[in-house]
Order: sequence, then C-alpha cells, then structure tokens
Amino acid sequence: MAGEAAGWSWTSALWDAGTAAIGIYYWTLRRGYGVLLGPGGIYIDPWGQHRLDEAATRERAARDLAEAQRATLATVVEHSDDAIVGLTPEGLVTAWNRGAEKLFGYTAEEMLGRPASVLADADGAEHQRDVLASIRDGAGGRSYEARRLRKDGTPIDLALTITPIADQTGAVIGISAIARDITAAKEAAEHQRAVEQRSNQAQRMESLGKLAGGVAHDFNNILAIIGNYTDFAIEETGDRPQVQADLKQARTAVERASNLTRQLLTFTRGDAIQPQDIDLNASIAEVHAMLQRTIGEHITLMAMPAKQPLVVHADPGQIQQILLNLAINARDAMPEGGTIVLEANVAALDGDELNMQPPLPAGTYARLLVSDTGHGMSPDTAARIFEPFYTTKPQGKGTGLGLATVYGIVTEADGSINVYSELDIGTTFRIYLPLVTAPTTIDTVTSRQAPPPGDGRTVLVVEDEPALARVVARIVGNRGYHVLVAGNGPEALKLYDQHRCDILLTDVIMPEMSGPRLADALHELDPDLPVVYMSGYSNGLLGKTHVLDEDITFLEKPFTACDLLHKLASTKRASGAGGSPRHSQPADITTASGSDRSPT
Repeated sequence: MAGEAAGWSWTSALWDAGTAAIGIYYWTLRRGYGVLLGPGGIYIDPWGQHRLDEAATRERAARDLAEAQRATLATVVEHSDDAIVGLTPEGLVTAWNRGAEKLFGYTAEEMLGRPASVLADADGAEHQRDVLASIRDGAGGRSYEARRLRKDGTPIDLALTITPIADQTGAVIGISAIARDITAAKEAAEHQRAVEQRSNQAQRMESLGKLAGGVAHDFNNILAIIGNYTDFAIEETGDRPQVQADLKQARTAVERASNLTRQLLTFTRGDAIQPQDIDLNASIAEVHAMLQRTIGEHITLMAMPAKQPLVVHADPGQIQQILLNLAINARDAMPEGGTIVLEANVAALDGDELNMQPPLPAGTYARLLVSDTGHGMSPDTAARIFEPFYTTKPQGKGTGLGLATVYGIVTEADGSINVYSELDIGTTFRIYLPLVTAPTTIDTVTSRQAPPPGDGRTVLVVEDEPALARVVARIVGNRGYHVLVAGNGPEALKLYDQHRCDILLTDVIMPEMSGPRLADALHELDPDLPVVYMSGYSNGLLGKTHVLDEDITFLEKPFTACDLLHKLASTKRASGAGGSPRHSQPADITTASGSDRSPT
C-alpha cells in the first residue's frame, strides 16, 4: 500500500496542477476578452461586468468620434472655396468638391472619370503629365503656380499643391490636388509692381530733372549769347550773302540745341510755362509758316484749320512744340517724300474710346491731328513710342525725347493723345484738349511785328553771366531804353538806390540773392515796379509748381532780341503810360561801378 499511496500522490498532484492551469487560462480569457459569457454561460461577478461595459462604451465612443471626424472632414472638403480634387496616379478625376465646381465651372458628374488634362492648354497638359509621372516615380508632393482653363475657356491663375496618397506598402494609389485661385492676387501684385515702377521712374525723372536743370541754366545762357551775337553779325553783313548763309546755319544749330534743352526740361517738368487762352488755328498757321520754309521740297505740307476758333488754355510755345515734334517725326518717316496734314477740329467723346493715353471723360474737346503717309509703325513700336529715350531712328538721329515730351505736355494740359498707325500706310496722331467755353481776350501780337521803342525808360538788368548781360544791354539800349547793369542782387539794390528804374529785368537763379528775392526787396521800395524774369531753368523759384501765375512776366532763355523787346514793351503797357521816363538819353548804359557808356 505504501508504494501504491506514493503513486497516487503523484497522480493527484499532476491532476491538481492541470486543473489550476486550465482555471487560470479560463479566467484570463474571461477577464480580458469576455469569452464564454452571456446567457447560460458561466457566472460573471458584478465588478467584472462593469469593467466589460466600460470597455465596450469606450470602443463605441472611439468609433463614433472617428466617424464624426470623417464626416466633418468630408464637409470641410466639400464646402471649401479651394478646389480639392482626387486623381488616380494616371490623372483621372476620382473626387471633385464644390470648390472645384465653382472654380472651373464643371460639375462633379461632368468631371468624374475624365482626365485632368481637360483643364489645361497644350503646354499646361504637358507639364501636368510630367508632374504626375514624377509623383508616380516617388518624387513626393510639390507646390507650384500654373495657368488653367475654366469651362468657358477663360484662363485662371492657380496655386497648386499636389500630394501623393500611398497604401501601407508605400505604393502610390492616388493623388490629392488642391488648387487656389490667385488671379486677383497676381493682378494686385502686377499693379503694385507697376506702381513701384512708376514711382522709381518718377524718382529717376526727378534726378534727371535736377541734373537737366543745372545744365540747362548755364547751357541756355551760352545759347542766348551765341544766338544773339550771331544775330548781330547777320545784321552787320547784309552785303555779304555767303557770310550771312554761314551765320544762319549757326543760328539754326542754336535753335536745335535750344529745342533739345526745352524738350528735356519739358519732359522732366523742370521748365516754367505760362498757360493762356490760345486759338489752335493760329498755332497751326504759325507752325505751317515755319515748316514750309524748312521741311523740304519732297514733303507736301497741308494745313486744315477749323471753321471756327478753337480756344484752349495752354502754353503757346508748348502747343507749337507738339506740332513741330510730330511734323518732324512724320518727315523723318518719309525719306522718299509724302504728305503731312496739320488739322484742327472739334470732337465729341463718349468716354469709352480705346487707346486714349490717358483716358478722358465724355465731353466735347478740341482736337489736333497730325497725319502722314510714311512707313507706319508696328503694334509693338506704337506701344512704346511714348517711353522716354525710346527711338527707332539711327544713332545720332534721335534723342527719344520728342514723343515723351509731347505726352508730358498733353497730360499737363489735362488732355489725351491717341495714335493710329499701319505699316506702309501711315500714322495719325490725335491730341484732345479741353475747350475753353468763355475765352479771355487773345493777344494777337506776334514776334514778327516790330516792337515799340523804349522812349527813354530805364531798365535795371540783373544777370550774373557778364557776356549775356552785355548782350541784353546792347539789345535794350539800341531800342531806346536807358540801361542799368548789375551782376547780382546787392549790386542791383545799390544801383536802384542811386538811379531808380522803370522796369526790373532779372535772372531767376543767381548767387547771393535770387531774382524773386530781389524783386521782393525792390517792391518794398516801389510796390508798382514791373518785373520781367528771364531764365532757362527757374528751379521752382517762381511758384510752387512749374506753371507760372498769370501776373508773372517770364522770358525763357535762350531768347531773341525780338522776344526780349516784346516782353519789355508789354510790361511797359501793363504798367501804364502815366509814368515819365527816368532818363532822356536812351543809349546810355550804367554799370554797377557807376560808369556810363554807349552800347557797342
């Protein structure tokens, strides 16, 4: 029995151990996974049931949250203003949200299953294929800007973000494309760039204006000296026609140099102008008379004035400059000969005209036309002709300032310009200027009429350039004025204190004291003293802008003797005839040193 008892003991121990293992395994399954539970199952204690219920609740909550997040994401995607498009790796559309419908104009039914290349032109489709191929090859997502087409064919600029969709193995199974409309943003950026370019150009022009003004002041003094001494020599060589012909060539060169300086100052708005009511018919007649002698026998020049006066408020010299610049450009476009027509009429605008630079509101305007039968211009050339320093002429034949100057003058006068040109047919420039409905009396005195004599009146000439001062003194003294000459403001005040004067003729820019400051000082002594300012560049000293007040008498350098004497004569009339001349000897010239001498 002892041996049998020992065997049974081992058998019992092994049975107990197996039973315990099965029990532990069962309870592990019951607690962890809830198996073998339920109606008719093994008994479950309340605490275990509570834990199982909590686990089930957490699982349901997690599933509900995931479903809610997916629903929210789907709603966001569907209602996004950006176009969100799903694609196959080959580029077929698999998803198309409302943003895509609004952006491209296609409905989801129209686009699902179709290739995305229908949204691009040929170049865009090729680029699109390259992007899809690189993503299929594992290059990853990318962002870029591209132009695509709406359903109606209109282009649209987009910011695109392309992202690959991969499965668990890393293989690309789809592509997500997000497109945002940046057309308005690009237009705003282009506008901002244009504003910055205009600002930079304005700064460059301001710098150019300062440089041009500094040069023009001295350059115009030199031109005035050369031009007037040339006129003196022409007067003294009436019996020597060959010498006169040579001198006239020199005088023509002075006029060309003067015109170039005036163009540069007009373009940079560094000159001083005096707008007044003028008849465009008279301007056409003067320019026609001027050009008829010089434009060449191979050119037929025609003038067609309006049937009634066309009065505008502008600077007469600038209107003539417009006509001269356009006529000379027309002549240069016809080396084999042709016809130039200068015309004036009235035009009614409705405000919707194309190619008006700048646009004008609806209304009735005076219109100047300069037409030619030359070679014409291509559209690319016509689009750039008003750019400064742009010229199609050979080097040395053009400055590129002529049409830019015309544009500056026209816009300054609140007008507009339009150009129409066809290759091998010709070109027509149309200039529109506001009409003056109630014009003031138009001065009909022209420089071709002889100026009246000075009648012994005293002119105080103030000029810091000695050679030009001698020229002015000679011109004025020979016409019957008594002349006082000073080189600066303090000398002028000293001369006035000693001799008085009837008219002050002063340069604007001078050392120590400017012309306006000198005039203010003399007006404290004689408030009614007439003043004539002369300058080639006033530098804003005659007003806040380059447009002179109507009560300022201004003589632009370089000037001729006739221009100078007419200015003095008109000033004498404006001052009245009641005053008596200070001196009775018209040919005397008194300098700041106090010496008297006759003009040479």
